[in-house]
Amino acid sequence: MGPSSAPRVVVLAGGVGGSRFVLGVRAALRDRGLTDTAAALTVVVNTGDDLWLSGVRLQPDVDSITYALAGVNDTERGWGRNGDSERVNRELQEWGAGWPWFTLGDLDLGTHLARTGWLRDGSTPTRVLERMSHRWDLGARLLPMTDAEVDTVVTVREGDGIRSMHFQEWWTRHRATLEPVRFDNPGIEEARPAPGVVDAIAQADIVLLAPSNPVVSIGPILSVPGVREALRAAPAPVVGVSPIIGGRVVRGMADVCLAAIGVDTSALAVASLYGARAGDGLLDAWLIAEEDGAVADEVAELGIRSLVTPLWMTDAARSAALAESALGVAGI
Repeated sequence: MGPSSAPRVVVLAGGVGGSRFVLGVRAALRDRGLTDTAAALTVVVNTGDDLWLSGVRLQPDVDSITYALAGVNDTERGWGRNGDSERVNRELQEWGAGWPWFTLGDLDLGTHLARTGWLRDGSTPTRVLERMSHRWDLGARLLPMTDAEVDTVVTVREGDGIRSMHFQEWWTRHRATLEPVRFDNPGIEEARPAPGVVDAIAQADIVLLAPSNPVVSIGPILSVPGVREALRAAPAPVVGVSPIIGGRVVRGMADVCLAAIGVDTSALAVASLYGARAGDGLLDAWLIAEEDGAVADEVAELGIRSLVTPLWMTDAARSAALAESALGVAGI
């Protein structure tokens, strides 16, 4: 990157934490006077929690990040469109269609119907997302992690046996109260990164792992064959932001997901899960909260540079400050 050129930033993200962080990165770039942030910022979005429901294709993480960047997201619920209604959803339930515990807003359904129509006409998820991005000035280029359908299946322990269900049923209906045994993305071994993903990583000045759920948001992205290899080969630093503050998850049930794969709910343990790029892992640097500053030396012992900084994204200014700290690690 030349001294006067805009930094090329790639973010791997999913979920509410990912949405807030991406907003912060865009704000940090704009605070630097960069007007065309879409040319500088690429977001690789988790599609592992996608699903078919009532004949339409849902992409929860894609939509959450799109709506957040467009400024039309429901910030109270953390998902869906602001000011949405649920008339069609109630009618679906009267017909016994869909899931009664999975609410689809009317405006949200409009998105799903448009997406499904384009998919049925032969478009790929990459082309569909590009088309969706034209509606609003998002200030970022969004890419799905893959064009393949690799929905997340959770195997849970129930009574004396085990059974499997879609991630959204476990997450939304059961609120992660059923003990997970494992998480799978059937077909991911044959999947490939979506067009543009590997090139964006190779050309980036910094790659950021958002403070998203390490298991079901970042994990599926890293499981797409070729993505992990692209990160390890990237000439730019790979910087992660801890989703754990003070030994607790900020939102959602990431602690349950981490326990299922034998990882403690701590900033140090998640850093170890990702690993150091100096070894066989991914991270060059790891941002940890002030509440977890005591483990900074232990993170460094893993071969990962640590930076202790405020991680709470309670408003736009704090999200931008966090993003600025992450960019600063790479000297950008």
